Amino acid sequence: MNIIIPMAGMGKRMRPHTLTTAKPLIPIAGKPIVQRLVEDIVATCNEKIEEIAFIIAPNFGKEVENHLSKVAEALGATAKICYQETPLGTAHAILCASDSLKGNVFIAFADTLFDATFSIDTNKDAIIWTQQVADPTAFGVVKLKANNEIEAFVEKPKEFVSDLAIIGVYYFKDGENLKKELQRLIDNNIMQKGEYQITDAMEHMLINGMKFYTDQVSEWLDCGNKDATVYTNQRILALKQNKEQLVASSAHITDSVIIAPCFIGENVTITNSVVGPYVSLEAGTQISDARISNSIIQIDSVVKNAVVHNSMLGKSVTYTMNPDELSLGDFSTQL
Repeated sequence: MNIIIPMAGMGKRMRPHTLTTAKPLIPIAGKPIVQRLVEDIVATCNEKIEEIAFIIAPNFGKEVENHLSKVAEALGATAKICYQETPLGTAHAILCASDSLKGNVFIAFADTLFDATFSIDTNKDAIIWTQQVADPTAFGVVKLKANNEIEAFVEKPKEFVSDLAIIGVYYFKDGENLKKELQRLIDNNIMQKGEYQITDAMEHMLINGMKFYTDQVSEWLDCGNKDATVYTNQRILALKQNKEQLVASSAHITDSVIIAPCFIGENVTITNSVVGPYVSLEAGTQISDARISNSIIQIDSVVKNAVVHNSMLGKSVTYTMNPDELSLGDFSTQL
């Protein structure tokens, strides 16, 4: 099986954090979003993963490409770095990895994490993962027949037809056929609001007799903005606290209280502080005389004499101030 991860978006809703870091590389509980996504896919699949194709923007740079290659190699797969130069929709993004559209294909967009345990039935033509939502009018949803077979795809329904939202995770038995259908959209200029969408390809495949099925995840976690990412960090910490080592042995903790679950990275220093619950402190961070909860603080940042809650601080931030909710980008100083 091949995995395809479209991740070329600029992450504008996550600024200032995405001005210097690609959104899928923002850390969640000590690992970049995209790394957690790929590891969870591999852990839940029973198939051998041959290739992992990462679709990125050309300006992401060699450091990002090298990191993604190491992620794939650590999972026993070959990394393919593909470029989407212009954001022209989901179908266009997937087609940028055309060489990997062969055989069994698993596709997941890199701004989504999920909690699920599933075994892919490779005899099925296609599987679309969904999550039950309270307000389906904001999502693309699936309408079902019996046995979880999909009858129709409906984009942002004004009247209720289903509350099963498509979360951006797909399996296709025949990658070559998917490539042909995506290319048909391009060749015939079939667009929605100026973009080529995978749902248009799936609707055409459904009309022509291909059978789609749905499976549900137990939890769908978004990383689209600051508040959503902080919440996702909270949930991942809760899910991983008994499965991963979250506190590095090189961390220096003096006269402080750690309220689990927290991620505390390599060479973090914590003095006279209360940290947690649901805090991620990346490598080299220094915390002193502070109270921090439900927050992500990235590498080499300094927080002193402060109360920090429901916040994100980027890399190499220095913060000493009154209590507030924060969203500070990399290399900021606020005194």
